[in-house]
Amino acid sequence: MKQTLLLLLLLPGLYTRAQQTILVTFTNQQSTVPLDGRLLLMLANNNRSEPRTQIIDGPQTQLAFGVDVDQWQPGQAKAIGVTAFGYPIQHIADVPAGDYYVQVLLHKYETFHRKDGHIVKLPMDRGEGQQWNQAPGNLYSKPVKVRIDKRLKNIIRLQLTEIIPPIAAPEDSKYIKHIKIQSKLLTEFWGRPMFLGAHVLLPEGWDTHPEVKYPLAVFHGHFPGNFSGFRTTPPDSTLKPDYIERFKLSGYNRIVQQEAYNFYKQWTGPGFPRVIAIEIQHANPYYDDSYAVNSANLGPYGDAITYELIPEIEKQFRGIGQGWARFMYGGSTGGWEVLAAQVFYPDEYNGCYAACPDPIDFRAYTVVDLYKDKNAYVLESDFKKTPRPGMRNYLGHVSATLQEINYRELALGTNSRSGQQFDIWEAVYSPVGPNGYPKPIWDKRTGIIDSTVAAYWKEHFDLSWIMKRDWAKIGQKLKGKVHIYCGDMDNYYLNNAVYLTEEMLKGLDSPTYDGEVDYGDRAEHCWNGDHTQPNYISRLRYHSMFIPKWAAEMKKRVPANADTTSWRY
Repeated sequence: MKQTLLLLLLLPGLYTRAQQTILVTFTNQQSTVPLDGRLLLMLANNNRSEPRTQIIDGPQTQLAFGVDVDQWQPGQAKAIGVTAFGYPIQHIADVPAGDYYVQVLLHKYETFHRKDGHIVKLPMDRGEGQQWNQAPGNLYSKPVKVRIDKRLKNIIRLQLTEIIPPIAAPEDSKYIKHIKIQSKLLTEFWGRPMFLGAHVLLPEGWDTHPEVKYPLAVFHGHFPGNFSGFRTTPPDSTLKPDYIERFKLSGYNRIVQQEAYNFYKQWTGPGFPRVIAIEIQHANPYYDDSYAVNSANLGPYGDAITYELIPEIEKQFRGIGQGWARFMYGGSTGGWEVLAAQVFYPDEYNGCYAACPDPIDFRAYTVVDLYKDKNAYVLESDFKKTPRPGMRNYLGHVSATLQEINYRELALGTNSRSGQQFDIWEAVYSPVGPNGYPKPIWDKRTGIIDSTVAAYWKEHFDLSWIMKRDWAKIGQKLKGKVHIYCGDMDNYYLNNAVYLTEEMLKGLDSPTYDGEVDYGDRAEHCWNGDHTQPNYISRLRYHSMFIPKWAAEMKKRVPANADTTSWRY
């Protein structure tokens, strides 16, 4: 076949139809075995980039429609039509007539036979951090311009001819090493080999001080391709400046490189605490990381990270290997993770710095009170439906509603399989449903909340409630260890839960929490407590901010015989 796509083929007499028919195939050159997955059709009214890169939450998004496929045979045609769920337009028949750049992609699923007896089909991470449009092995077509018009009765034939290639593993350097282990706990749960990894930044002098053992700084966040924000050379002078709309800033790529180089000079310079810093890789079949807790749907990731991965890192790279000598910091997903790990493993970590954390109190699950509200998408009213906002800027201008964000996820995958934000919260926090997939917190189409699932969430993962409920048992272990930072104009309304948590923390006694909660005025997502710099700078300084901060205060919470000096050379 000379062309990737055979388009607009008029085949009168073969089909009886009232509108266009879209048929997709692949051949045994792409796969000799049947495939499972989510088949996505994407339409874009521009050719700025491939349509698969233009499906976003904001107003610039293009169109996507998805259908599940099971045991799809090579050469068999699959139709994308009235059963496909779409975003931001739900039905293909409602797409305005016009010329579009069209692309199809198959996000491949594997079959898992879990320890709990359920058999599920999910997209295993393949080194990309659960990005459906970048996942190695996924099949896709090259974009071609097509006329879409429901008044036409032609067949549009699309063929998946391309395969996303593997991603090369990062190489070790003098300062950065990489480790990967097979987790016994996760392998047992998932019924197949499962791995954890980490990028390890070694302190200056690690090789010349073989007798020294070091504290461990654990940076939590989304899937890291390598250790972030560390660069041993000055910025590339030939780098073409980019433009970041969020910050209204040109040349941010050069600023990022400069900040990474500045951190390298700090890290290797005099006076910086000599610690081992790590970024963990724990992508899984639902998301680019596990949220670092034990979960009914994801398995025992909290135990696997804390009791398998971290001890192995400390063993290989001379960590002190005790709870007083470990601390955590991170933002957004990482902000939630460090607080959760500190709460669930209070003896294993000596402090957490949680910036812009995902909802830590489910009375403010972004803008939804899961315990009182009936519908996540609209405000309760007798006569009108006011959409709940999902994303805003620092002035409060809304760019997406909660319904729109969730509809994008539903187009990308059913049964919490989109690999996106609300689906991973559901996968982590929910009990297992009868079909083996996470039990929904709300109906994805209507937004109606399931109060029984909300009750489960509260007892298992509402961090604010759990701290209050268990304070008599864990309060002394958490005293002074909890630090939370959030912009008061967080793009995803995450500050709402922080307000409630701060109120709860200040009401605790026996002991008092003796921690820190701070807010940035008009600061957006990723604000981390630095009042001296704009957010676009401070968000690049997590390592240089929190490592010295912990080293300065950790002496308040260490055993009498703790070694707090040998690693301060």
